[in-house]
Amino acid sequence: MAFSDRELLARLVQCEAGGEGDSGMRAVASVVMNRVHAPGGEYARLGRGSLRNIIFQPDQFTCVKEVVGGQYNRQNIYNMRPEAIHYAIADWAIAGNRLSPLGQSLWFYNPFSPTCRQNFPSQVGYFTTRIVDHCFYNPTDAYFQT
Repeated sequence: MAFSDRELLARLVQCEAGGEGDSGMRAVASVVMNRVHAPGGEYARLGRGSLRNIIFQPDQFTCVKEVVGGQYNRQNIYNMRPEAIHYAIADWAIAGNRLSPLGQSLWFYNPFSPTCRQNFPSQVGYFTTRIVDHCFYNPTDAYFQT
């Protein structure tokens, strides 16, 4: 499908954090745009400043996968129907805005528990903050070696 960058980000925000309110959705959009503008490491090398490249980088976002664990993933970006709030958040993030407590966070995940681990896998990220159900991680120096 030939979605615009705005449409892709709105769909991803809805899919990844649609039930987490304004802050949760802004946090996810911030991480995606931090990846687009990463000054080094894997995202700078593979993303090359392209929102589309970041969103479709393999194995990054469950919502981009049509199949997860051998089962059809009904909650994917192709099935989303973004509303005005999702487009507003996409526009906000594309315009250069970021949610302040995140810093340069490049990763988020839902631990499905009340606590967040202190480091992102392989020691490439350190815990920054938790917003609703997601834990957010800033890059360590090790990330820039990826």
